[in-house]
Amino acid sequence: MRDMKQAYDSEVDVHFGNLEHEHLSLQPVKQSKMPSRQVNPDSPSPFDGLQNLRPELPYPNAALSYWHRTTRGFPYLRANETGPLPATMPYAIIGSGLSGALTAFELIQAGVRPDEILILEAREAVSGSTGRNAGHVRPDACSGFNDYAAIHGADEALHIVNNERVVLTSVQQFVQKHNIDCDFQPKQTFDVCLTREIAQDEMDNVEQYANAGGSLDHIKLHEADAAKFRTGVRDALTAWEWPAASIHPVKLAQWLLTDSIEKGCRLYTNSPVSQVTRGENGKWDIHTDRGVVAAGRVIHCTNAYAGALLPQLSPMLLTPIKVQMHSLIPTQAFSGSNVLKTSMALRYEKHRYYALTQMAVDGMIIFGVAKPSGFTFDETSYTDELVMEGLEKFDSLFPRADYQKKRHGEGLDHAWSGLIAMTPDKVPYIGEIDGFEGQFICAGFNGHGMARIFSCVPGLVKLMLGGSWQDTKLPESFRYSHGRLDKALAGFGP
Repeated sequence: MRDMKQAYDSEVDVHFGNLEHEHLSLQPVKQSKMPSRQVNPDSPSPFDGLQNLRPELPYPNAALSYWHRTTRGFPYLRANETGPLPATMPYAIIGSGLSGALTAFELIQAGVRPDEILILEAREAVSGSTGRNAGHVRPDACSGFNDYAAIHGADEALHIVNNERVVLTSVQQFVQKHNIDCDFQPKQTFDVCLTREIAQDEMDNVEQYANAGGSLDHIKLHEADAAKFRTGVRDALTAWEWPAASIHPVKLAQWLLTDSIEKGCRLYTNSPVSQVTRGENGKWDIHTDRGVVAAGRVIHCTNAYAGALLPQLSPMLLTPIKVQMHSLIPTQAFSGSNVLKTSMALRYEKHRYYALTQMAVDGMIIFGVAKPSGFTFDETSYTDELVMEGLEKFDSLFPRADYQKKRHGEGLDHAWSGLIAMTPDKVPYIGEIDGFEGQFICAGFNGHGMARIFSCVPGLVKLMLGGSWQDTKLPESFRYSHGRLDKALAGFGP
């Protein structure tokens, strides 16, 4: 098993037509003559600065994303933003994003009375990570397999990767069953390899995934001219293709909130929780500037902010990484019948890439720069340099867009930032908090929230209602425990 510190250091270099497809070939791509990246164990860790970072509550004036700007009419956006809170509740969910909203929904489905559920949101509804992402439901086909295997072993890595594939099906079935208007669009996605180094790395992951027993039935490989033609990216060396989807994440979370609220669940916005302390009769006291709520069960669905209320989750164990997204009004080359029917990650290095999807409903291009803007809890602004980098990279990869000759109204629409919540072992924290019986966590999604929440939340609810970990069908590595935290900290060394 590889040293935890080395694995985690490499993770944060950056971070976030009808054709006959080629048959999947496992012939290795030629090795690059470039030297592989070496990690010097004696060099300073990029995480050294985290010792000075302290967990914070959400900033009240966080900037709006494209998803927020297009859903300002949500009637519960600022629900119950004034007045006192209820004195006691059996269930209190902290966070109103997809994790929190789905937790309320699943509790109700499992038989919990809706009026026994309280959702506390620090800002407006769905103002955190769910409302700031790239609009993907994009399972990892297997490009992360070797990293997972280095930490958790091959069998567990197989379970981790396959879990995301299950989630794609779960989200699609859920949206169809409830006829949810959230711009859900099944589509093929690509990992477009733009260097020999990353092409070889992706091939290595596919081979090791297959050797561990993983199915390749859903994955296609395109090489050379076929890769360029299939993706429209002139610099593509290879491209891996598999099923995914795009979605308006805020619309999905808002539907879940609406359904629960109309059944009797209560949402209180602009109610940041400052601390959770032991109360009387086995309850937990949730402190806000609007009063204290005594709750029997507390569920932390706050992703990167979870450490503010759970001090054992220091920034070394739950690391907030700021990333940046952009919405672009398409030129004619990407409008009308030319709207992209696929999504893609345009990869130069393992963790240096650009994310791209296009929304069918309005043609908006969502283009992300997967490059951290530092360790911070600040979502109030964006970086001009990353805006320029994103626009220049889009122009170079897709010259047919011809943004140099854009009409008034075409081009950059908006830029925003959001937080990815990283964990040292690359998987989320799910389960009851050791020593704090009655408190639960669903956080730390490592940028894979949309591909994991629809399995993690139903599993968590099973645990809350007396089920075993085996009942959740989640990977064992997802289970929260103090032992897991201690192991991660030990991996960083002295």
